[in-house]
Amino acid sequence: MAQTVGDFLVARLHAWGVRRIYGYPGDGINGILGALGRARETMQFVQTRHEEMAAFMACAHAKFTGEVGVCLATSGPGAIHLLNGLYDAQLDHQPVVAIVGHSVRMAIGGSFQQEVDLLSLFKDVAHEYVYMAAAAEQFPHLVDRAVRIARAERTVTCIIVPNDVQELDYSPPPRKHGAIRSGTDYSHPRVIPADQDLQRAADLLNAGQRVAMLVGAGALGATDEVIEAADVLGAGVAKALLGKAVVPDDYPFVTGAIGLLGTKPSYELMMGCDTLLMVGSNFPYSEFLPEPGKAKGVQIDIDPRLLSIRYPMDVSLVGDSAETLRALLPRLRRKTDRSWRDRIEKNVAEWWHVLEARAMNDANPVNPQRVFWELSSRLPDECILSADSGSTANWYARDLKFRRGMLGSLSGNLATMGPAVPYAIAAKFCHPDRVAIALAGDGAMQMNGINGLITIAKYWHEWADPRLIVLVLNNRDLNMVTWEQRVLVGDPKFDASQDLPDFPYADYARSLGLDGVRVDRPQNLGAAWDRALAATRPFVLEAITDPDVPPMPPHITLEQARNYASSVLKGDANALGFLKQTLKDVAESYLPHRKS
Repeated sequence: MAQTVGDFLVARLHAWGVRRIYGYPGDGINGILGALGRARETMQFVQTRHEEMAAFMACAHAKFTGEVGVCLATSGPGAIHLLNGLYDAQLDHQPVVAIVGHSVRMAIGGSFQQEVDLLSLFKDVAHEYVYMAAAAEQFPHLVDRAVRIARAERTVTCIIVPNDVQELDYSPPPRKHGAIRSGTDYSHPRVIPADQDLQRAADLLNAGQRVAMLVGAGALGATDEVIEAADVLGAGVAKALLGKAVVPDDYPFVTGAIGLLGTKPSYELMMGCDTLLMVGSNFPYSEFLPEPGKAKGVQIDIDPRLLSIRYPMDVSLVGDSAETLRALLPRLRRKTDRSWRDRIEKNVAEWWHVLEARAMNDANPVNPQRVFWELSSRLPDECILSADSGSTANWYARDLKFRRGMLGSLSGNLATMGPAVPYAIAAKFCHPDRVAIALAGDGAMQMNGINGLITIAKYWHEWADPRLIVLVLNNRDLNMVTWEQRVLVGDPKFDASQDLPDFPYADYARSLGLDGVRVDRPQNLGAAWDRALAATRPFVLEAITDPDVPPMPPHITLEQARNYASSVLKGDANALGFLKQTLKDVAESYLPHRKS
């Protein structure tokens, strides 16, 4: 039997190390699906409930393995559905290859059913490489370039394959003028700045008295180097949201998250430093960085396009985070005055007490902070966490103490709703022997997390360790936007847009053959987490939480205070509840803290 283009496509992806494709079927990709059926021993096809979730899973695959993630969708609507997950990958700099079907070649341009201008559609999200196949002989270089560019540029690429092309007999490119020969070898280069630039950076850092470090996802492979640099420089280390797993939270100089979802020690670190060392981060909110002119800056990033665009750096180093720090460390002098470090560690220790006290405050019925606090001390070694956008991201950023070996991610720059559950599913396919925990709000669960539970029910028997836990914060409110309405614009909660219908998440999980529990008493949270973490099948922990608990920023501006007051004066129906909860949390910053 002749090898079809579909067969060659699958085999070529396999030659690049791809072993799994996430997707959803459709007649626009029948030729590729047939090839996957014939290659089922070497290539796994994971059927998702929606193409958006396939793209989310491909993005998570890249995040949790460092490999290229691949997603597959049919023409027209299937291709359109991929876009949100692909933008999540693009904006978080993850290598993902999207393969989409198209109408047969002779119908293109004829307004055929489901015909969409796919080249235009994908030209932004996959602008580094998006091409439509027209001949069988193209496929070596189409696949090779799509994968190589995705890896090299850490971005999204796309191959569009018309339906009839998929079923053509494959023939290699001939040895003649106009033919392109291609190969599959690629390895990442070793990128280190020039010696004179390393010395300029070292001179600046050695001169600083109060050094702050900010690390992001680009430093995930540089944990030891970041810790050593922080020790030599007597620095505190703040973490951008995507860099939560870079350094463990049990180090006393790690101040935690930065930004609106960040911590008070991180804010004080940035406002008090005289020198900033930013490593592998594109943190976007400049108001949480030092005021320009008050601190010298050094930045390390593999992508020169991302240098000095958040803070006017004095030295910008193009290089791999780990390699560059290793080259920089011998040039650094250990700070003998440790008063700055002592101050940082004191602030961090105090902050953990504040967070514990806030978590233990009463709420109606359950304080969401306590849900995360009770989980934190129970996190299994090397577990993988995924969080959704919304108020869930606040508690993920602040209340969970990551230890070495854990992984965690969310939609960082796109901040889209819906990735927590598909991220966790991908984590289980990539690391079937590790515990995965998805942390989602009820808005994200109703958007696509519920459908994700069906996928979990379909596949969980294949995983060596069946534990995939989905936490749902059930507060019947699109909570983050509710708070943004109050604090950013001074409006009361708009019930018509914010109120969510209730849904029996744990009961639904049990109806699928999974397990679950609904918790509406804070004293039952610990036992519920213990039960979930000991379960012999995937588990949904549904916590009935109080929407009036505020996701307080580390620093409240005068404008935010005015808007907050305005929302009360305009008659917010929940004013009494959220005023009460806000006062409790503010008080814990100043009064003696209760112990759990």
